[in-house]
Amino acid sequence: MNNKRQNTIATIVVFLFGCVLFYVGTDGFRAFTAETARVNQLITEQPQFPPVTFEDSNGRIYPFSEFENKYVFITFMYTACTSVCWQLEMNMGEVYKQIPEKHIGDDIVFLSISFDPETDDPATLNKYKDYFKADGETWRMATIPNQQELDLLLEKFGVIVIPDEYGGFAHNSAFYVVDKQGTLIDVLDFTKPQEASEIVVTLLENDGGE
Repeated sequence: MNNKRQNTIATIVVFLFGCVLFYVGTDGFRAFTAETARVNQLITEQPQFPPVTFEDSNGRIYPFSEFENKYVFITFMYTACTSVCWQLEMNMGEVYKQIPEKHIGDDIVFLSISFDPETDDPATLNKYKDYFKADGETWRMATIPNQQELDLLLEKFGVIVIPDEYGGFAHNSAFYVVDKQGTLIDVLDFTKPQEASEIVVTLLENDGGE
């Protein structure tokens, strides 16, 4: 009986210890995966968009300050992607369509950033944007030719990009919301465009951009 009781107590202790480790390792049960933990960290830290220079689908070159005093809704992708990018941009288009027209361009712009500058030149980006009916102005597609600037942005925003043996990339995907001061304020699930659009509309309306 004593041995059985001791075994039971030992099992409970091990279970409780495991729960503690799980709690600590998953940021209080909120992060069940490394990606969720990364997102939680980004939302907590709210990094500033670093100084980078874009080249967009129209061949225009400009800094991020181009979007000063506007919210920026961002995705990271590359045009040769054969997996998640297509759905990512389709869903971005769904969010775009849900934003009241009075806000588009004046209070918020949409920006798809390619992390494959060697392939995604302006002509390639211009053709790609047409698949999603992006207008190239209020929804722009651009890349960052300077690799150091690009790497810094990816690091700050927790974007994991791993080259594969076929010339493509494995990468994580999300919607990123940057405020008028260039601060990352939210990271949203790209598989839930309706939820994302509701969050953005609420943000815009509360900001008084009417």
